[in-house]
Amino acid sequence: MARKGVRDLWKAKVEGKAVNSNLGAMASLVKKKYVGTILGVDPSLRGSGFAVVEFASGGRQTLLRSETLKQRAKVSMPQCLGNICEKMLHLLDTYEIDVVALEQTIYVQNYQTAQILGAARGAAIAAAAMRGKEVFEYPPLRVKQAVVGNGRASKEQVAKTVRTLLGHGALLELDESDAAAVAMTHAFTG
Repeated sequence: MARKGVRDLWKAKVEGKAVNSNLGAMASLVKKKYVGTILGVDPSLRGSGFAVVEFASGGRQTLLRSETLKQRAKVSMPQCLGNICEKMLHLLDTYEIDVVALEQTIYVQNYQTAQILGAARGAAIAAAAMRGKEVFEYPPLRVKQAVVGNGRASKEQVAKTVRTLLGHGALLELDESDAAAVAMTHAFTG
């Protein structure tokens, strides 16, 4: 039997199938459905997305809250970071959050952009740490694979799939749907 690559094993896990490991031993990657509330975060200095998603024992997912923290260009970077931290603390204090799931920084060619995105992530992570919440990070490719089934899906495809999975009638802003997708990724695969 041919060896399966990491992508094939990952695809099987997402689909809930038992897989043959490269060592030949049978390994079931199926796990119990996640039950709890996850705060998903798509961090960005000027437009961070937040989504609080509850996962019930029957497999039902409910979007409790979603929003995008938009910050104008005239707001200083330190103030933006403080606002991200403040928003995180507000959500963590308002809802019974079990874990926080963040989207990792994507590869960027501009060093300054990478630093800014890293700072925004740091503000969100610091707030979670202040409330003693465990933080899980997922790369965008994995998020798209887990939610849409295609690691190269567009933001619009992710938004449409999230809306369908949540049974949510209204369109979410792209940053909010990305945040919900990160929460779903943790619930589906974390």
